Amino acid sequence: MKVSFPLAPEPEHEASEKGRLLFAGPVDFVKGVVAMNGLPPADRPEVCFAGRSNVGKSSLINALTGRNGLARASNTPGRTQEINYFALGEHSYMVDLPGYGFAKAPVAVVAKWQALLKNYLAGRPTLRRAFALIDSRHGVKEVDHEIMKLLDRSAVPFQVVLTKTDKISSQALTQVIAQVEEALQKHPAAYPELVATSSDKGHGIATLRAIIAGLS
Repeated sequence: MKVSFPLAPEPEHEASEKGRLLFAGPVDFVKGVVAMNGLPPADRPEVCFAGRSNVGKSSLINALTGRNGLARASNTPGRTQEINYFALGEHSYMVDLPGYGFAKAPVAVVAKWQALLKNYLAGRPTLRRAFALIDSRHGVKEVDHEIMKLLDRSAVPFQVVLTKTDKISSQALTQVIAQVEEALQKHPAAYPELVATSSDKGHGIATLRAIIAGLS
């Protein structure tokens, strides 16, 4: 039976306020991790953001937190070479994973990132949900299926977040949502709601904040 993946609705006032307060509080960069033994203690809930290089991960994290310089945005694919931890007060962690796919880095370095990513997803008991970012201008590509398969195998629930939706028409967005919905039929770990966002315009940010606040 085909699973439906509707856009997440606007949050109720209480959920929206919970999300706003979570991100209005202290948000601090904790550390960049290059090996599993460098991870912070698993003492609070966390969510992670995964996406191919240049999908807009850093810009989305900056938009969520309202802090432009928190996550470094770059036009150079593959700049994020570590698992970067951010603390939302003492409440939870937000984790920026290395961009996957094309990267201006040696093959051995990329292989090291991929191994770290697999180990992290398989072995982090406090991970509540992964957010798989998809560029709305391009839809799901084969490299996205690879990370989704990894999430499936790791039994990590993931939710697709469409980025850069201000860059396309409403008709094109409708088409890409249909393409994403079809692609997600192959992935049992996919959460049955999509979030459409624009970091520049602020679209979907309150919704995503509320979802994150509700997971912890």
